[in-house]
Amino acid sequence: MNSLSSISIQKGYLPGAIGRVVTLHGSYYSRHWGFGVVFEAKVARELSEFMDRYNDERDGFWTASVDGEVEGAITIDGVDADGHGAHLRWFVVSEAVQGLGVGRQLMKAAMDFCKSKGYGRVYLWTFEGLLAARSLYETVGFELVEEHRGRQWGTEVNEQRFELSRMSPIFAVGMPEPF
Repeated sequence: MNSLSSISIQKGYLPGAIGRVVTLHGSYYSRHWGFGVVFEAKVARELSEFMDRYNDERDGFWTASVDGEVEGAITIDGVDADGHGAHLRWFVVSEAVQGLGVGRQLMKAAMDFCKSKGYGRVYLWTFEGLLAARSLYETVGFELVEEHRGRQWGTEVNEQRFELSRMSPIFAVGMPEPF
């Protein structure tokens, strides 16, 4: 794999996508961060619950596929967009396509959707140490607004909340190149 031309970004459910997104999360975070069953079960449960109540007018679920295999995904949960903001969740790119711009394509799809819906705020939870992801979040305009030690994923990490508001340049002029 060395080209974006063979990568397809698609919005909406694909058969097997839920399981594949759970697998990508479980495998990566176990191998690199020591996360275990608590994390994988949380991803599986919460992603399944989200997909069960998915509303295409309010929510977004995008996958990046290569030859029919899901290699990345991103989700916008808009159920509380008017309150706490739209929640960016389950953003993952397989190691097979990392560095090829797949994450940027997925992020662009999600941010374009948020902009089209007029969402005033988008937030996400992550943890300290995911440097490539943090760089992408900050390029888009997300800012770190909260951090603390926590165990929401089953392993103690420095949890971080990033937020993007309507005041960010992304909502005014769009995503910076090469988006």
